[in-house]
Amino acid sequence: MPEPSGRNAPKGQTFQDKAKPHAVRASNITAAKAVADAVRTSLGPRGMDKMIQSGNGEVTVTNDGATILKQMKVLHPAATMLVELSKAQDVEAGDGTTSVVVLAGSLLDASQKLLDKGIHATTISESFQKAAAKATEILTDMSTPLELSDRESLLNSARTSLSSKVVSPHTDLLAPMAVDAVLRVVDQASDINVDLRNIKVICKVGGTVEDTELIDGLVFTQSLAHKATGSSTRVEKAKVGLIQFQISPPKTNMDNHVVVSDYSQMDRVLREESKYILDICKQIKKAGCNVLLIQKSILRDAISDLALHFLAKMKIMVVRDVEREDIEFICKTTGCRPAASLDHFTPDCLGHADLVEEQAAGDSRFVKITGTSATASGASRTAHTVTLLVRGSNRMVVDEADRSIHDALCVIRCLVKKRALIVGGGAPEIETSLRLMEYANTLTGMDSYCMRAFAEALEVIPLTLAENAGLNPIAVVTDLRNKHSQGMQKAGINVKKGKITSMEEENVVQPLLVSISAIQLATETVRSILKIDDIVAVAH
Repeated sequence: MPEPSGRNAPKGQTFQDKAKPHAVRASNITAAKAVADAVRTSLGPRGMDKMIQSGNGEVTVTNDGATILKQMKVLHPAATMLVELSKAQDVEAGDGTTSVVVLAGSLLDASQKLLDKGIHATTISESFQKAAAKATEILTDMSTPLELSDRESLLNSARTSLSSKVVSPHTDLLAPMAVDAVLRVVDQASDINVDLRNIKVICKVGGTVEDTELIDGLVFTQSLAHKATGSSTRVEKAKVGLIQFQISPPKTNMDNHVVVSDYSQMDRVLREESKYILDICKQIKKAGCNVLLIQKSILRDAISDLALHFLAKMKIMVVRDVEREDIEFICKTTGCRPAASLDHFTPDCLGHADLVEEQAAGDSRFVKITGTSATASGASRTAHTVTLLVRGSNRMVVDEADRSIHDALCVIRCLVKKRALIVGGGAPEIETSLRLMEYANTLTGMDSYCMRAFAEALEVIPLTLAENAGLNPIAVVTDLRNKHSQGMQKAGINVKKGKITSMEEENVVQPLLVSISAIQLATETVRSILKIDDIVAVAH
């Protein structure tokens, strides 16, 4: 057989050069799709839960996409991009973390088919960007404007978010709490965002999820350092002080040894120590404080047993080991100012509360501060804060309830940021898919192919909802597409009844921002993966 001529060699070389980017893209798409398939069964109210076991044997049961992916051990760099995508959706919208990954997986599948047809990755990427922009327009047209005074719509959104969680039987209890918590910390007229740091979620094992409560005040998970008034564990008309210094014998900055040679010297050391601590306690009492919060110390004991004894005699209730990150929230809530030294501990540093009491939770106890005002003079507060005390029979239930409440709070936050609602149940995805198909028919060339592929990929959401509910996915999605083509925009999959119904009548609604950010973020990630044509190892 004759040798290939020199003219043909570069052609063969060119072919080999094209083969590598194709293989890299195929590898990236396969890895990312594997991650999407792992969480796909968790989508929707009938989605399955995942049991995640960490290296130390700790078990988590959840169907929250962000939690599953965060704890999943992912090695492939392209698969890591889908984990980051889920985190981005969690930050932007707080809900829809499973949907966004499933959608990205479907778009990657569509991309792979287009690549196999010989369409260039850049063409697909640009067409997908146009399709995402068009999809955002279609979703905005479908949406219904919302006022924050419409409590029922806010509750329906929170219920829809909670319906797919493990705690869904307690939706009627948790949804109003999430709505009330957000509405208490925002100014409905002017705020365009919610600072969720003003809503403190405290988890306490003991009782059931039904014991969860919304508190206009503070909760400390630790018990009292001592019972201040004998057998009493409550203080009314409390004056709350917060200190960041220690009430214990001082230590030198370096290691030292003190040699005591006789008993009189020992007595003198103990007397001086007692006098030092008593002076601090007297100063605290003089300021008028009757509830003392002490920041956790890493240098030495924050408070000694002798100091606790003196404070108990002075009828001062003590809560110790307050975390540094909680200081700002405590100051906002009670109106107190942290004192870094005894000289700064004055009456104007104190906050006020109607009641401070210790309560039992299972075999442990916690401290509850209620009736707080964030200014010493009793004026109206500038920074509103609330605390959600989440209860449950065991750690797994409490953690899942915490995650579910976080999602519900984020849904209400989305409605504050973008005051519009759309129906759920796969209706927006099918409607967007149909309208994009119609729009694709008006285009020519590769754009038309790519946009049609994007539209078909959106059908993965209703398809997965039907699949997870045990319905016939092809029959259900075909029926749903048929109803939408007849003009029934609000028709969606009712997984509880197992048929197509109006989502508006079923009160299955979700914030517009969740769907828009899911499509935009998924498209951005898919475009990033398509643009990668090589993986380069770093030289050490």
